[in-house]
Amino acid sequence: MVDVLSQNEIDALLAALSSGEMDAEELRKEDTQKKVRAYDFKRATRFSKDHIRSLTRIHENFARFLTTYFSAQLRTFVQINVVQVEQLPYDEFIRSIPKMTILNIFEAEPLEGRMVLEVHPNVAFAMLDRLLGGTGTAPTKIGSLTEIENIIMEKIFSRALETLQEAWKTVIDIEPRLEALETNPQFMQIVSPNETIALISLSTKIGDTTGMINLCIPHVVIEPIMSKLSVHHWFVSQKKSRAPEEFKQLEQRVTKAKLPITAELGTSQISIHEFLNLGVGDVITLGKSVDSGLDIKVGDKLKYIGSPGTVRDKIAVQILEIIDEGVEEAHDE
Repeated sequence: MVDVLSQNEIDALLAALSSGEMDAEELRKEDTQKKVRAYDFKRATRFSKDHIRSLTRIHENFARFLTTYFSAQLRTFVQINVVQVEQLPYDEFIRSIPKMTILNIFEAEPLEGRMVLEVHPNVAFAMLDRLLGGTGTAPTKIGSLTEIENIIMEKIFSRALETLQEAWKTVIDIEPRLEALETNPQFMQIVSPNETIALISLSTKIGDTTGMINLCIPHVVIEPIMSKLSVHHWFVSQKKSRAPEEFKQLEQRVTKAKLPITAELGTSQISIHEFLNLGVGDVITLGKSVDSGLDIKVGDKLKYIGSPGTVRDKIAVQILEIIDEGVEEAHDE
């Protein structure tokens, strides 16, 4: 960030240069010297601002999907919002969460590696209380999970991970699958302590209970698709051509569509008086030669020139000429 000098500082600087207290040449030398910036290898920067913005956009959708899902499951007021998306070492994430918490370890094929959805005990036990018929309040003292509570937790969070698939659909089709549910962070080592992770923090409110849900995504897991998290990819993907499978499905649907086809012998104009006096045996002269072909239209578009005839005692039309695309004028005599 560039420092902006106040008017008093500017006046003091000019006065120092005029009096000789400061040397202009020395200032130029200092300005031309290479500036060194400290870099902490324990907090390696792996995600650019562009990547962080994309992750924020994806998980804002994830938060909305989670809100809808939990509202339907718990039948109570639920509000989930993205608070922060940051990058930090995995070890720092482990030290920042409670010693007893709900850790949903999952994989998301085709991505290789494991990720974690950490749910604060207040939020998790409020959900559990609500599912078991309570008002949705967290207990004052939280102990280890019973076997029944563990099964219920696995079921609800396994289905919650399905909303992550919907949120990531614009980038990649993933299939999240819950691998294990842990309560002690010390027993969970999905990557090395110094590995950089993207931490998506979601503020969660269930009834009167508040807490955090944290999604930990190691850099090594999404490194193969990092290019898809750029703004350029988002714009290009909107113009991306359809996949061959989509074209095949579209072709199958189009080939089953029914279109009206008409063959015109010709046209003529008569007065209403002549029309009212038409009788059996009268002849209407058409504005077309007998030797000229018939106009064959698909819908209201002229597409072919044909010749009338019969096939197996049924009236038929033989196509003699295909009209080029865009030609809509009637066939001349």
